[in-house]
Amino acid sequence: MIATAQYDSLSHGNYNRTYLLHLPAGYTGLNPLPLVVAMHGGFGNAYSMQATSQLSLKADAENFVVVYPEGVKGGFLNASSWNAGWCCGFASNTAVDDVGFIEVLLDSLSQQYAIDSNRIYVTGMSNGGFMTYRLACELSNRIAAIAPVAASMSISNCSPLRPVPVINFHSYLDTHIPYSGGIGNGPSSHYNLPQDSVINTWAAINSCTVPQDTLVNNSNYTLVKWRACNCSSEIHHYATQDGGHSWPGGPQTASGDPSSSAIDATHLIWSFFQQHTLNCSNVTPIRTNNTAASIIQFYPNPTKGKLRATSNLKQNLEIVVFNAVGEKVAAFKNSLEIDLSRLEKGVYFIQTKTTNQIYIDKIVKID
Repeated sequence: MIATAQYDSLSHGNYNRTYLLHLPAGYTGLNPLPLVVAMHGGFGNAYSMQATSQLSLKADAENFVVVYPEGVKGGFLNASSWNAGWCCGFASNTAVDDVGFIEVLLDSLSQQYAIDSNRIYVTGMSNGGFMTYRLACELSNRIAAIAPVAASMSISNCSPLRPVPVINFHSYLDTHIPYSGGIGNGPSSHYNLPQDSVINTWAAINSCTVPQDTLVNNSNYTLVKWRACNCSSEIHHYATQDGGHSWPGGPQTASGDPSSSAIDATHLIWSFFQQHTLNCSNVTPIRTNNTAASIIQFYPNPTKGKLRATSNLKQNLEIVVFNAVGEKVAAFKNSLEIDLSRLEKGVYFIQTKTTNQIYIDKIVKID
């Protein structure tokens, strides 16, 4: 059977939402196959993501289905984007319901094709990677594992109902989404969380109990793994010394950064996805409440040092403060008042863990 691809659409949220579906050569419709959702970056489209990731070729070789959804176009440049929280562009500014679109897309594909509902995975590049994180936070009941590439997180409340395995990729040379955080030199002026902060957040979400283990650290790339996590929800973090804002191992685009030659992200992603399914016998729902933002607030912000957390929870509060590069700089327990006076001015991230949820807040320390 010859592999087939079709460009299709569905209606959601007052938009005609488009996507490219690739069925592998081995697809017969008799046996359910895994599905990989591949999210393009800002200004991209389904075809550019297919070319960048080479996932259709991988799907033919490994016998899985891949779908390339497209973000809504809009704004001054009429560029496509995803609403991944405070990133990015038109979709974020107008609160496009991209989470709802992906959920409806999964429903539609599952009705039309033989899809293994326990083996649905999401990957994405740049803005698509940001969206990948958001989908893991909000659709963990559908997504078995994720693989963000050249991305950070842009939501303050991540409340998945189950642990989500994560493999992510970033280059130390990425200036669009800087590895150490901050505002990059790309078309979007949003703030990017440091990679260490993002990974530490997921380590907490997945209840990883053993510190990370650096398995590779050479002149080409670094590989860090968190392996003692609830429901075997491992976290793999690849950081390359070469490349830039690009897909490791993929073709370089005409206007993009060089791709890393140290690793092949597509191969590593599929190898990782194959190890994880949605079913897990020892899942403990870590997030049962999506109202963390209304439960915990810190004020004043900006602050000269002393902060108070307004909360209807009087106990079981664990507060950890990270600096802009993800280093733990302070910790407090069962206290609604914290003092950051000894810290230098700058941006900090406060991770507040309650019995069943985690809330991340950005604080600015001033003189």
